Formats: sequence, C-alpha cells, structure tokens
Amino acid sequence: MPICALVALPGCGTVVSREKLQDTVQASLEDSIHEKIKQVECPSDQSVDPGATFTCDVIFSDDRREVAILKIRNKDADISMIGLKPKN
Repeated sequence: MPICALVALPGCGTVVSREKLQDTVQASLEDSIHEKIKQVECPSDQSVDPGATFTCDVIFSDDRREVAILKIRNKDADISMIGLKPKN
C-alpha cells in the first residue's frame, strides 16, 4: 500500500535525528491511514545522503508489523515516505 506523505525533518549534522524521524513517521501514518500506531523504530545512524532509501519498522496498536520505506530527498534531510509493506 503506497503512501505518498512528505516529511520534512531537520538533519542533525550529517545524521537524521532518529527521535524526530520516528515521531514524524508515526504522526504522518496515523493521519494518512487513520490507524493507531504503537511504535516506530528507525535506524539511529542514518546518514543524510540525498537519494538514499532506508526503512523503519512500524508497530500498529494491534501488534501488526509493517515496514515504512523512506527516501532522503536532499541535503536538508527532507524525507519522503515512498511505501508501506507487511514485514516478512
């Protein structure tokens, strides 16, 4: 189920702020798919590398797990969510 939400996050030096990213992904998903998210787990050392993609684990309130696919759009660490898929 693709989600085309745009997330703008300030970079923290050359690494994306994990806490801000997790909070923003959770709020964006809850707003766009109207489901409660229990937790979002993103990597703590994601470099600000324009064009790079990475994933965050999403845990829904019913304990279902999915993977959010994110892409770094630019050197300002603006992030686009390019997809959401079931976790294998």
